[in-house]
Amino acid sequence: MDFMLSDDQQTIRDTILKVASDFDDDYWLEKDKNGGFPEDFYNAFAEAGWLGIAMPEKYGGAGLGITEASLMMQAVAESGAGMSGASALHMNIFGLKPVEIFGNEEQRERFLPPLIQGKEKACFAVTEPNVGLDTTKLKTKATPDGNGYVVNGSKIWISTAQVASKVLLLTRTTDIEDVKKPTEGLTLFYTDLDRDRIDVREIDKMGRKAVDSNMLFIDGLKVPVEDRIGEEGMGFRYILEGMNPERILIAAEAIGIGRVALARATQYAKDRVVFGRQIGKNQGIQHPLAKCWAELEAANLMAMKAASLFDAGQPCGAEANAAKYLAAEAGFEACQTAVMTHGGFGYAKEYQVERYLREVLVTRIAPISPQLVLSYLAERVLGLPKSY
Repeated sequence: MDFMLSDDQQTIRDTILKVASDFDDDYWLEKDKNGGFPEDFYNAFAEAGWLGIAMPEKYGGAGLGITEASLMMQAVAESGAGMSGASALHMNIFGLKPVEIFGNEEQRERFLPPLIQGKEKACFAVTEPNVGLDTTKLKTKATPDGNGYVVNGSKIWISTAQVASKVLLLTRTTDIEDVKKPTEGLTLFYTDLDRDRIDVREIDKMGRKAVDSNMLFIDGLKVPVEDRIGEEGMGFRYILEGMNPERILIAAEAIGIGRVALARATQYAKDRVVFGRQIGKNQGIQHPLAKCWAELEAANLMAMKAASLFDAGQPCGAEANAAKYLAAEAGFEACQTAVMTHGGFGYAKEYQVERYLREVLVTRIAPISPQLVLSYLAERVLGLPKSY
């Protein structure tokens, strides 16, 4: 059992931090204020070949694992980019895992290289209004029509839909009343985001303004059968392949933003002098910061364990969910503590920590709430009866 990064893994971390260093505090302040997708940031990672870190080399990827992808995303958030930077790249890392695993060879050759090269952006459309995390109850319907389908419905909280040209879309093809199990009858597509048939409306939100979140209203979207991933009715099973990697990546990002917040707070505690002494000499400042460090490091061990299990092809649902829970809580506590360490200045945008606090909340909420993670662990790990 070795907890040290390999030389290659350390190189990945160092290189990512170097690429991200070209985008400073002023850059992210401007994005936080005015919004607009960080195209130059995204393009820098595309040109350096990082968008396909966990995709097969055959299609232009690096052929590495979720462990390396987690180190990458953690470094992105830790660089100061926070969730604004991480979310701009996030979909590329995990989103097309169902296409890679369950798509046919023609689909992999058609879909993966443009995404890896940064020529196409994709969004992930699963969640719906009034459905939330109860995915089996989604209402968006794909109806067979000639050599394809016609899709009608709506989606919500779809990131990057303002700039995406493709959409990974989960629909119902068989009504829930007509299937034996609620997980049956769901079909997955990866297709063009046709703005003549999909009305994309941005949601104004409290943070991460640079990466848009949206409602999608789908009216008569025509999807060719060639854009269906795998078999009709098997889509729920397919999206599960992306869920554990997403939880692991979110955990890594939460740890990264927690670390940069902690670093900012620690430096401020060294520099700030009140009553003739550094505030960092006071245990009331020291102890919360030390506690944050311990919690972030512990969460990181769980995240790396989950990533290692996934890369080894082993079951990792409990570990991935636990990592997401622990990292989100530790990241939030670190960001909140950073604001409080700065006192009044923590409320000022120029010190960045208030942005980190707003952004880290995403990791607690998405892609699954802390309460549902605990319910999952109680049921699947401890063997307690289902509570919902």
